[in-house]
Parts: sequence; C-alpha cells; structure tokens
Amino acid sequence: MGYIKWTVILTFWVLFASFLHYTLPQHDVARITDTEVRRVDPGENSLFWAQADVGNDGSVSNRDVFFISAVRDSGGVMVYRNEDTGWGWPPYFKFDTSNLQAEAADLRSTSANPQWVVIKHYGWRNEFLTIYPNAISVRPVDTPDVQIIPWINIIILTLLAATFWAIWVRWRRFRRARIDPVIEDVGDGFEAVGDDFARRRSGIRRWFDRWRSS
Repeated sequence: MGYIKWTVILTFWVLFASFLHYTLPQHDVARITDTEVRRVDPGENSLFWAQADVGNDGSVSNRDVFFISAVRDSGGVMVYRNEDTGWGWPPYFKFDTSNLQAEAADLRSTSANPQWVVIKHYGWRNEFLTIYPNAISVRPVDTPDVQIIPWINIIILTLLAATFWAIWVRWRRFRRARIDPVIEDVGDGFEAVGDDFARRRSGIRRWFDRWRSS
C-alpha cells in the first residue's frame, strides 16, 4: 500500500512539474536565421498547437503557421512556431502574430555579422512528435552573454509554493483536530471488540474444558 501511495504522489508531482515547465515562459538567446510560413495539419498533436489566429476560420483542420528558425548562442538550432494564443490557454493573450513575424524577419542575421536576440517562448521542441515552442516576443540584445532574470516564473512559483504550504498547514491542523480523533476512536472500538471477543472465546474454551472433564 505504501508503494502505491508514493507512486501516486510522485506521478502527480512529475505531471505538475511538466505542466509548469511547458506553460511558464522561457528565454533563449539566439540569432534568427530565417522566417517562413508553412501549411500544417496538427492532427493528433493539436494539444501542442495553439488555436487558429484570431480572425481566421478555426474549423479548418490545416492552416498556415508562421515559423522562426534560429541558432542559439550555444550553437544548437531551434525552430519556433509563431501562433496567437488569444484568450485561451496558456494565458499570454497574444494577438500580434503578424507583427512578431515582421519583427523577427527584420532581425535576421548571419554568423559573420550576428544580431543576437532574446526569444521569449513557452512549450517544448520534440522532433518525434513534431511539436515546436511558441514564440511570444523577440527583442534585440548587444551580446549573447546577457543575463535574464525570470521574474514572472519566480513570482508564480513563489505564489504556488505559498499556496501549497498554506493548504498543507491547514490540512494538518484539520487532520489533527477532526480526523485523527475519529481514527483513534475507531481503533479503540476495534480494540475493545477484539478484547471482548477474546474474553468470550476464553469463556467458551473454559466451558468446553469443564464439560470434557466432567
């Protein structure tokens, strides 16, 4: 039973951490190499794609999606999709996909004359599932060594930690005040029943012993 309990707890926290890692904003320092439009059909992976751009027909299964190709300061390549989030989830309220694509196209550069940018995004890149992180904003920086402090993540994680701590403290107080006494009473009741059963069995055994001896 203990293994099942800890498996459930571990699974919950792994899924919750994965949800946060996918949803919270991340920042990449990179050099934009290309911008393009592709016709995509999200299909079974629609969970990892945003809704159709605001103003477009969302009932069509395939649609045009903006993409931004980049090379990170570490040398690795990354491809970002550029989709509106609208009023949906995650709540970035992004409606400026076309403007962002124009900004990204204007910031393209080569390795000989690099223009470094900070690309704010959420989501994951997975070649097997064909999913891409969604770019939220792009801003130029002078050097790839720029230090980025994720204030939004710090604030959200701090609030979540405080919320979980408050819930845990109140749950412990409620359990000590209401649940533990009931469990103790039930345990005492079972113990009393067991003692009574033992006495009855002992009495029956003594009666049989007397009956056999007579």
